Amino acid sequence: MATFSHQWFSSINQIERAHWQRLFGDEPFTQHAFLYALEQSQCVNQQSGWQPYHLAIFEGENIIALAPGYLKSHSYGEYVFDWAWAEAYEKHGLEYYPKWLCGVPFCPIEGSRIAIEHSNPSLVYKYITELLNLHSKEQGWSGWHVNFCNLAQATHLTEQHAMLRVGVQFQWFNKGFTCFDDFLNTLNSRKRKSLKKERSKITQQNITIEWLQGMQITPEIMQLFCEFYQRTYLKRSGHLGYLNMPFFKLLHALMADKLVIMLAKKEDAIIAATLSLIGADTLYGRYWGASEEVDSLHFELCYYQGIEFAIKHNLSCFHSGAQGEHKIARGFAPVLTYSAHHIIDNNFSNAISDYLKRERQHINIYKDQCSALLPFKNQ
Repeated sequence: MATFSHQWFSSINQIERAHWQRLFGDEPFTQHAFLYALEQSQCVNQQSGWQPYHLAIFEGENIIALAPGYLKSHSYGEYVFDWAWAEAYEKHGLEYYPKWLCGVPFCPIEGSRIAIEHSNPSLVYKYITELLNLHSKEQGWSGWHVNFCNLAQATHLTEQHAMLRVGVQFQWFNKGFTCFDDFLNTLNSRKRKSLKKERSKITQQNITIEWLQGMQITPEIMQLFCEFYQRTYLKRSGHLGYLNMPFFKLLHALMADKLVIMLAKKEDAIIAATLSLIGADTLYGRYWGASEEVDSLHFELCYYQGIEFAIKHNLSCFHSGAQGEHKIARGFAPVLTYSAHHIIDNNFSNAISDYLKRERQHINIYKDQCSALLPFKNQ
C-alpha cells in the first residue's frame, strides 16, 4: 500500500515551478506563471475572497499530485453558480463560507485541475478526497469543489462520492478549414448571408483589425487594453473587473509567447481590443474591451477574428468563454462542462445531490436543443 502525505501552501511561489510544470504541462491557465501573476498582482488574496491554499501530495519525498486551491468567502468569479446553496445555508442559520475551491480564478476553462503522476491514480484520488473531507470538518469548511475539471477527473471524483455537476458552453471547432470562406460554406444559405452582412458592417465603418503576438504587444498597448477592459466591465457590472493592470503586465512579462491581442482601429485610432491565450491546439478568447459602441464590432473582434486566427494557425478549437446562446448562430457548438462537489452536511448534501440529478437531465435536453439550432447545412 502506497504511503502518501500532503502539504498546504499559501502561495504558488512556495512550490517550485519545475515541479508544477512537470505535472500540469503547458496549457496556459494552469501554468505556474499565470497563477503567480494572479497572486502577485493581488487579484487573488484573502481580501478579495480568493485566499490561495494550494495542495501538494507526496509519496516519500516526491511530489506526485498538485491542485491549485483557494479558500473562498463568496462565490464571485467562479462561473459554476452555487449562490442558492449558500442562501439555503443562511436560511438555516449555518455558514456556507469558507469553502475550498480547486480551480483557476475567474476562468471558465476546462482542464486538468488535480494533476497526478502516479501508476495508480485512483489510489491518489481516494487519498485526496478523504483528506479534503477530513480537513473540511476540521477547518469548518462547508465542503470542497473542483470546477471545470475534465470528464476523466470528474469521473474519478464521483467514484469517490463527490457530486457531479454539468454545464454547457459554446465552442468553435476547426474541420480542416484553410480559410474563413471554407467555414462559411458549411453554413446554410440564410446564416451564411447573415454572417457576411455582419462582417461587412465593419469594413463599411472603415474599421480595420490588427493582430499582435508576444513581444509585438507593447506596454502602451497592454495599458490601453486594460483601460478598455475595465471601462467595459464598469459599464456592464458596475465595477472594474476582477483583473488589474499589474496582472496584465505580469502576464505579458511571463507568458508573452501565449498572448495575442486583436485591435480594432478606426481612422488609426484604437477603439477596441481583445486579449486571448494560445494553448497547444486551442485559442482561448478571454478578455474584451472597447471605448465606444460600434455595430457588430463585438461579434467581429470576439468571434470571427478568433475563427480566422484558429484557421490560420491550424488550431483545432476556439474557446470563446462561458455562456452565450448567440454563439450558436455563428457556428459555436454546445459542449458539456464538468465540476465535482462535496458538501459536509449530510442533509444539505442529499438535497443538493437530488437537485443536481434533475439539473443534469435538463442540461442534457438543453444541449440537444442547442445542437439542433446549429446553422450547418446538414443540421
